Formats: sequence, C-alpha cells, structure tokens
Amino acid sequence: MASLQRILIVEDEPLIAMMLEDFLEALNKTHVATCDSVMAALAVIDAEHPDAAILDVNLSGGEKSWPVADALAARSIPFILSTGGGEDTPAHADRPRLVKPYTMENVAKALAEL
Repeated sequence: MASLQRILIVEDEPLIAMMLEDFLEALNKTHVATCDSVMAALAVIDAEHPDAAILDVNLSGGEKSWPVADALAARSIPFILSTGGGEDTPAHADRPRLVKPYTMENVAKALAEL
C-alpha cells in the first residue's frame, strides 16, 4: 500500500527510536509519534489515527505491546512487529517482522510488506 505515510513507532529505547525516526524521514514517511508504553501508544492511536505502526514487542518493565497490536488490528491499521530475535510471537503471527538490529533496507522492506 503506497498510501501508508503516517507511521507510529512504539519503542522504549530512545536511540533505537531516533534511528527509526531518521529511517522514516529518509523513506519519505511521516513520523506520527514515538511511544514507550502501551498506554501512550493507545492514546496516540485514538488521537492521531496513524496509517501504520512499528511495534517493539518487549517494552520496559516487562510490558508487551500486544494490547497495541490488538487495537491496531481492530481498526484495520497494519503494523510491523519488531523483536530482538528469539521472542516467540504467536499473536499476530501473520504480521511482518523486523528483527533488530535495524537497517534502513530492512525497515523499507517491512513497510513494503504492509
């Protein structure tokens, strides 16, 4: 889908989040917001209505981004699941995966899979 321009990032590591923001800019995408928690991400989804999202599966404090994935799926908003590799992600198994460490090429490829 070429129309996926406004991207939400859910990532708790500031340096990784900044890198993703830079990649999105280089790929001519608009960065809607970066959230480091489920609660913040759910608020952005309701307020900003992003076109797509990149979700880190494991957030700080053992929090998982599954409620965000569920909210996006309920609204038919496509998303990418981001992992450090090795996490079992049975929920939303049909979604594209982005394995850390990120490269711009891999981010572009994952976005294209949406």
